Amino acid sequence: MVVDVDICGLKIGDEHPVRLMGAINLSKESFYKGSVVSTDSLLDVAQKMVDDGATIIDIGARSTWPLAKPLVSKEEELQRMLPALEILRDNVDALISVDTVYADVAESSLTHGADIVNDVSGFTADARMADVVADHACPAVVMASREIPGDPIGMDAIMESLASIIARAGSKGVDTDKMILDPAIGKWVPEKDPIYDFETMDQFESLKVFRKPLLAAISRKSCIDAVLHKPAGDRLYGSLAATAIVVHKGAHIIRTHDVPETRDVVEVARAMRSRQSFVKKDSFEVSVIDITHPDDAEYLMKGIGVTGSGARVMKNKTVSKVIHVKNITTTEALIIKQEMLARGGDAALERDAVSHETDKTDVLIIGTLLQFEKLVRKLSYQARKLPLIAEMIAEALEQDMDAEYRYQREL
Repeated sequence: MVVDVDICGLKIGDEHPVRLMGAINLSKESFYKGSVVSTDSLLDVAQKMVDDGATIIDIGARSTWPLAKPLVSKEEELQRMLPALEILRDNVDALISVDTVYADVAESSLTHGADIVNDVSGFTADARMADVVADHACPAVVMASREIPGDPIGMDAIMESLASIIARAGSKGVDTDKMILDPAIGKWVPEKDPIYDFETMDQFESLKVFRKPLLAAISRKSCIDAVLHKPAGDRLYGSLAATAIVVHKGAHIIRTHDVPETRDVVEVARAMRSRQSFVKKDSFEVSVIDITHPDDAEYLMKGIGVTGSGARVMKNKTVSKVIHVKNITTTEALIIKQEMLARGGDAALERDAVSHETDKTDVLIIGTLLQFEKLVRKLSYQARKLPLIAEMIAEALEQDMDAEYRYQREL
């Protein structure tokens, strides 16, 4: 389960340093004007990024910002991209990534020295992109997308999208071991509220179930503006705060406009990230996996060949919860304990309640999501206040999975 991938000679994974991808825009249409670089200064800017710690340089010759105007043709994108690659090729000690959604641009760029394709459409904008990546056997960054770049809304949709992209890419001959996943942080579609980016960053560790390098592109994005209400040029510190969170939760690559500042934050956050338990002996491997959402378990099970129906049946057995119910009667608490024990779970209550020496008690209910589902159904038909308690347990579990409840607040 430990990620350990060789990307054109650069080691990326859980046991390696978090890599920095320096973003350079050749497109004056970019949302962050401070990232736009002229051809004359390109080599100096790229070299400084490398000196400051970047091991990948990402070149964009056409803004992927949804509100960018005017739209740039493939021909103009190539006219910007190819001279830049000629300047950088063999002159900077870093991998070169090209940020494009077009197969023609990617193919020409790869023949002019690019190492990686960064497709924010996840191979959906151009049907030939996956074929180009497969033919060149090159690494690719794929961003969560269904029909247009970044259109999945919410972590469930992001996970589903990435799983689909990986499957389609594999069917076209892409080496999926060389794919790098980007969960599409940012307001890629108008209906995407910042809370969904907060959810993605908070639940970034869910992406680990794909067992692939994870990239976070947070730098100066609109979700930072939603909190700070500042223009892109003033979002550095907000970007660094978000970066620390995703690094702590498992990001392997950070795409940034601000390499030296990000490097310091990444090094500290990486030092605080705990290592995954992993034992390898002979041909065997054993690792401990933390599952926080049942859907993550479903993707993980499918990844080892479990049938879809089997994964759906078992996923709610993989996540355990502890629920605190306050101030219920001793009789109600003992019924809850008995019902949970009958389902393989348990419940803890104060000693005096067990011996009926108190009328009221708190109870800690311990079990899997599946056990709680069965408990709720059973309690719904019981006497006393147990149907109300069942309703409250169900509501609390629903809130725990609801992005709007968890992240919506006045900003």
